[in-house]
Amino acid sequence: QVQLVESGGGLVQPGGSMRLSCEASGDVLTIYHLGWYRQAPGNERELVATINIDDNINYSESVKGRFTISRGMSKNTISLQMNNLKPEDTAVYFCNAATYSGLHWGQGTQVTVSS
Repeated sequence: QVQLVESGGGLVQPGGSMRLSCEASGDVLTIYHLGWYRQAPGNERELVATINIDDNINYSESVKGRFTISRGMSKNTISLQMNNLKPEDTAVYFCNAATYSGLHWGQGTQVTVSS
């Protein structure tokens, strides 16, 4: 099993920045990619950004140029730097780990972009 713990989140004004972090523990050697997804009220959960074991990165079109996913000092930690935030970025953000046995999710952290 893989456990994921997110940190960061909260309230930020439009145009502001915020950083989310996620630490994976447990069977981390089975992870082949880590990423962030988000879910706004009434919407499906959607991909934000992923990074795989070769450090190949994928972003959704809606966040390209504004969000940056990166690894920490430990390959089991990732961060999401979010700049120029917009009200439509408001959602619960979930850390995700894809392993050879399935998908694992963090508990989610609320990001609210509002003046």
